[in-house]
Amino acid sequence: MTTPAPASPDQSPAPHASDVSPRTLAVSAGRPPRAPGGALNPPVVLTSTFVSQGAPTAGEHLYGRIGTPAWEPFEEALAALERIDHVATGRRTDGPPATVFASGMAAIDAALSLVPLGGRVVVPRHAYQVTLVLLREQAERGLLRVDAVDVADTDAVVAAVRGTGDDAPAALLWLESPTNPMLEVADVAALVAAAHDVGALVVVDSTFATPLVQRPLALGADVVVHSVTKYLAGHSDVVLGATVTDDPALHARLVAHRTTHGAIAGPFEVWLALRGLRTLALRVERAQANAGELARRLAAHPGVAEVRYPGLPGDPGHARAAAQMDGFGAIIGLRPAGGAAAADALVAAVALWVPATSLGGVESTLERRRRFATESPTVPEDLVRLSVGVEDVEDLWRDLDAALAAAVPSAG
Repeated sequence: MTTPAPASPDQSPAPHASDVSPRTLAVSAGRPPRAPGGALNPPVVLTSTFVSQGAPTAGEHLYGRIGTPAWEPFEEALAALERIDHVATGRRTDGPPATVFASGMAAIDAALSLVPLGGRVVVPRHAYQVTLVLLREQAERGLLRVDAVDVADTDAVVAAVRGTGDDAPAALLWLESPTNPMLEVADVAALVAAAHDVGALVVVDSTFATPLVQRPLALGADVVVHSVTKYLAGHSDVVLGATVTDDPALHARLVAHRTTHGAIAGPFEVWLALRGLRTLALRVERAQANAGELARRLAAHPGVAEVRYPGLPGDPGHARAAAQMDGFGAIIGLRPAGGAAAADALVAAVALWVPATSLGGVESTLERRRRFATESPTVPEDLVRLSVGVEDVEDLWRDLDAALAAAVPSAG
């Protein structure tokens, strides 16, 4: 009697990124090869050192700071998510993977390392405050020069990128779209084209949008940055960052920066981030639907002076967001009637919403952004940033409505 040969692994390869939607990729990408008795999920690889002798070979694991299997499934999954549109645009879909870092700021620092010494960086005047702090610090040290612009004003950004007078063209255009915390929307494709015309790189911090809502590489950007801490991991329990690029030379430089500067991610944190990524589509879909409904109600509330949300038809960024995004995200900017005092009172009065910084978790959080001294001075003192979670929208609304009534009694 002949015993059947055991099935070989990987008989049913995972679908190619061009064949399925990002929602499916979030679940399917980064899995181990299929084999009878094999694990469905990648293991947590807890080792700092690998067996090695002789001259190192390409792809060989040597030491945990240089590379580890613990990072690779997450990097593979994120790279697949960011490249879903490349077939349509004619760009490569088989480029190098994402690069995971110890934090979002570590990823941002690595991306800024691409700027040549003394190069000029054009950045939104409203952007993540610590990004702006880092840029100011590097400018004070003479490492680079910084020009801040209104990223929603395409002509102004293009002029800044091209340079005027004694200013050479920019070396790097840094974009956020929507911006943190003002939710301005940039014309990403037009700005990328203008930057490339003068030889500038384009980096897009796409933390707010996630790859499910916007994929900047498909719009021509050179590097995408994510604070994995936020939506990608999604449960407010890890601190990680990542970059993604389809340029092998840029990828090599980003990996070298991580290796040399040591901002490496812990194996268990990356495993948790991959587990969180599996539910990204469900979380973003629910949070985005909640945000749209809350924004509509807030816009009509007598205790609200202004609402910023790209999904509102009257929002300045609505048309642009509708044209280049697959949704409008789950962040709302709210200015209550009554100024900063009312904003602080609103944050203090909520019961279900959590007063906290950061964003993108399953829970709904809010904060007055100018409580931070380093926040951009052009952000209104009374702006409250809402990160909408996945709770029942009626519960979220009742809590907000009651808190607004307490914070702005005249509107009751």
